[in-house]
Amino acid sequence: MIGLFDSGHGGLTVFRALVRRFPHIRFVYLGDHANAPYGNRTSQEIVDFTRAGVERLYSHGCRLVILACNTATAIACRTLQQDWLPSSGHEGCNVLGVVAPMVEAATQTPWAMTAPQYPQKYNTDTIAIFGTRRTISSNVYAEEISKRCPKVKVVQQPCPELAGAIEAGRPESDLDAMVGDYVNELLDRTGGVPHQAILGCTHYPLVEHLFVQRLPASTRLLSQPEVVADSFEDYLARHPGYGLKLETDRIPALLTTGDPGEIASSLKLFWPEAQPFEPVE
Repeated sequence: MIGLFDSGHGGLTVFRALVRRFPHIRFVYLGDHANAPYGNRTSQEIVDFTRAGVERLYSHGCRLVILACNTATAIACRTLQQDWLPSSGHEGCNVLGVVAPMVEAATQTPWAMTAPQYPQKYNTDTIAIFGTRRTISSNVYAEEISKRCPKVKVVQQPCPELAGAIEAGRPESDLDAMVGDYVNELLDRTGGVPHQAILGCTHYPLVEHLFVQRLPASTRLLSQPEVVADSFEDYLARHPGYGLKLETDRIPALLTTGDPGEIASSLKLFWPEAQPFEPVE
């Protein structure tokens, strides 16, 4: 069984893509709605909440947990992988994030390669990053892209109000105006047309079509659900033990640390056919 952890609803876009791509795998999702949003939390709080969520998923039988949240990935993933997991007692378990697949796709360089490789070391593209204020301030995308493609120009655009507006079910006209403002601000600072654009928030796939309309037609847009699903397919090919066949078909489980009733309406925005959230014990 494979778990996905997020601070709230956003990771459902990735969860849904994985469930559809890998129907033979048992998935379970945990949203930490009781402590959301993470954007105003300290780094230590984010690490602590993320670790607690991963441990809960391990206790539910997951051997692999994907952090389906850019903020949790940017702030906590490396700490959990390097400092906590080796001494946690969870042998045979692992934790992954959603940043690495996006960086691999944008740079065409495996995550394990942390130095420039031919021909990418001569790449002079411009890559735009759209994300929450906390993800952008972590600088994780810019740093990881620059390690692999030092000549690439990375232009980052915080979109501080967009995720909340999506989750609140604001009218599409409002969302379009917000996306337009963020895209225009980035284009003004870029001074040209970006070759690629990364949607670095798992809420943004719900307004991906608005980014497509606002960005130049030649800009290649990277959206996390499909990119993560592609990367996960490759990961399973190299680690087949995590993708064991199910004995019986089961509906994917959705768990929350919050009140399922309070988040039911938001759930329908992300996945109308999904079963209701269940409270974690």
